[in-house]
Amino acid sequence: MHTPHHTPRIVIVGAGIVGLGHAVAALDAGFRVIVIEQDSATVAASVRNFGHVGASVQTGELGELAREALPVWKGLVERAGVEARVSGTLVVARSAAEEAVLQELAADPTRFPEGARLLTGAQAAPMLGIAGSGSANGPRADAGSTSELLAAALLPGDLTADPRSAVARIAAWVDAHERGEVRFRTAVHGVEARLDAGGAGSVAVDTNRGRIEADHVVVAAGHLVGRLFPELAEAGDVRECALQMARVRAPEGLPLGPAVLSGTSMLRYGAFAGPAADALRAHLAETRPDLLEIDANVMFTHQADGTLLVGDSHFSFGSAPPFLDERCSLLLLDEAAAILGVPGLEVLERWQGVYATSARQDILRASPEPGVEVVSVTTGVGMTTGLGIGARTVAALS
Repeated sequence: MHTPHHTPRIVIVGAGIVGLGHAVAALDAGFRVIVIEQDSATVAASVRNFGHVGASVQTGELGELAREALPVWKGLVERAGVEARVSGTLVVARSAAEEAVLQELAADPTRFPEGARLLTGAQAAPMLGIAGSGSANGPRADAGSTSELLAAALLPGDLTADPRSAVARIAAWVDAHERGEVRFRTAVHGVEARLDAGGAGSVAVDTNRGRIEADHVVVAAGHLVGRLFPELAEAGDVRECALQMARVRAPEGLPLGPAVLSGTSMLRYGAFAGPAADALRAHLAETRPDLLEIDANVMFTHQADGTLLVGDSHFSFGSAPPFLDERCSLLLLDEAAAILGVPGLEVLERWQGVYATSARQDILRASPEPGVEVVSVTTGVGMTTGLGIGARTVAALS
């Protein structure tokens, strides 16, 4: 219990989007907040992604958390100057098997989001800049055949954020808050509950810069959770998912529009699950085994600086090696170029993303000691759900 004259203290380990989601919620709930981050800036999963807040393609608890996160994201645009916009998501179908998945989705009102629309290929093509006529600065009328684009679904409510600046701006907002502080270059060595005979007490957090006392601790260390709680990581089968991504220059005439998902995306997200998605997997196993081999999710987001974030492949490791496979990169880039109807894409940067993954749960939650909560998203949707998870965790503490 918190006394009326005591401002409860919470220490959050990890300055990624999940950790910062807890920090925002805790500040809004009246806590005094210290965020601890071992690196000098956030450099892991929360900056190495698409910036896609894809609530419309999630179901179950992930869907609930994603929808709860959306208004928090919108609020942080105003409060923290986060670069994010309501972009929607365009799911494109370039085969009959992919089109069948969209038709099955649209036929189920429990899965098809309010305001969503099925589009013909001709209706969707201008969103990709590959249809119509106009000036040299207009849509690409001669950028290749658009006949492969059979259909699409436009899901209007999703957000696209700039992942490289969003987390930094949220951290800066937390640090500037009168009850908030972010300590970078601070490594945690251990967390220990300290209870008196009556069961009350605090939690001690030992760091390379000294001990911090708190009423609550949230460990949001992502794939690094095993460094503090190895038994939890082993019991939850937490591994590292390594993925390959690239930043490319947007083709001429591409309007700043929705995030774009492809047929491979239909195999990854709960909203598309069903007999048609099963048939699509079998179809791709026959026609595009190379995409299934790298566990591809061919998708991209359009950023305000005129670039696209393109990806990605997925491989699971105990500890991810740092090496990029150029074959994977070229395969993903070729697929994105085909969707856009261009012969190729100009690559500006390539990188490896790493996030926590597990076959046992989507979110690892545990309370290994009194006053200590461990939270790791283990399915690669931290940007989509992290702010919602933080709000739920803090609400349970308040």
